[in-house]
Amino acid sequence: MTVVQNRVAKLRAAMADMKIDAVYVNSAENHLYASGFDNPDGYLFITTEKAYIFADFRYIEAARAEADSMFEVCLPEIPKIAEIVRDCGVKTIGYENRRLTCAGLDSLKNKVDGMGIEFAPLDGLFTDIRMYKTQDEVDAIVEAQRIAEGAFEHILKTINYDMTEIEVAAELDYYMKKNGSDKPSFDTISVSGTASSRPHGVPRRVKLEKGFLTMDYGALVRGYHSDMTRTIVIGKADADMKKLYNTVLEAQLAAIDFITEGVKNFDADRVARDIINNAGYEGCFGHGLGHGVGLEIHESPNLNTRAGDLVLKAGQIVTVEPGIYIEGKYGCRIEDMLLITEGGKRNLTSAPKELIEI
Repeated sequence: MTVVQNRVAKLRAAMADMKIDAVYVNSAENHLYASGFDNPDGYLFITTEKAYIFADFRYIEAARAEADSMFEVCLPEIPKIAEIVRDCGVKTIGYENRRLTCAGLDSLKNKVDGMGIEFAPLDGLFTDIRMYKTQDEVDAIVEAQRIAEGAFEHILKTINYDMTEIEVAAELDYYMKKNGSDKPSFDTISVSGTASSRPHGVPRRVKLEKGFLTMDYGALVRGYHSDMTRTIVIGKADADMKKLYNTVLEAQLAAIDFITEGVKNFDADRVARDIINNAGYEGCFGHGLGHGVGLEIHESPNLNTRAGDLVLKAGQIVTVEPGIYIEGKYGCRIEDMLLITEGGKRNLTSAPKELIEI
């Protein structure tokens, strides 16, 4: 059984639990996950017995060459969804209610109008399956992470006071692309000085300011993301900056040490948050400790104050990224990715975390 066939088997088992005869998959991430073919404009129709990829003329040749052989590749109207529904005896179709637009749902309903079909929202069906990574998925994420770490090593040798924030971001992106990344995981963050207090600040066309420089970025390999953040200092760090940086590092290391299979997601966040608050930075860590990473840069599970009774389970990959941000002054974040294993965890990130001054 191929990787894709195994994934479809898991999907069909979930469909049986939900009493769904077929699923309509329109999101790019789940299209790639379920079929092995990356098509941002196509869709899948998977029944209990058959599987179809619908790809227009731009992508159909690639789909026939790259998709798993269990899928029949079709142009959007050949065969029609209605024909498949009738031939396969489909009565209930599940759809991605978190991703499908209202217009998209209307279009799907129109394809089977008058056939008495019921429609069922899939909610977290794909999310729940994708939350647990197989070895091939872990391998892709690790490969992406090694590329990102190479970019960090490269930028430390390349950076100078005449560079702008956007040039730093571009240099990171170029290195990753040149060394095996399909594209950046997301828009690379590179913010310095006063702008470093913005957790998701946008790189500016200004020369690097003295003080903290936060770089949050990742590579993409076979559809899978990596995610890392490192904060360095342009110039010299004063005593207050060193205290802030060391507090973030202490919080991150404590959370990493605490995290293992079976601990509550909420408690992992609390470990880091308590250290930051007790150091005098209460209110300066406004986001969650971390999030899942995979085919999307942000996916389940989440490590935050809203996680309730959720616990970490083997196969999940999560970021650990505490930060301290003082509005209008500066900020710092440090981020690694952890794979939860049976009875433990494995840190997938190996980039240095000591305070670096340029």
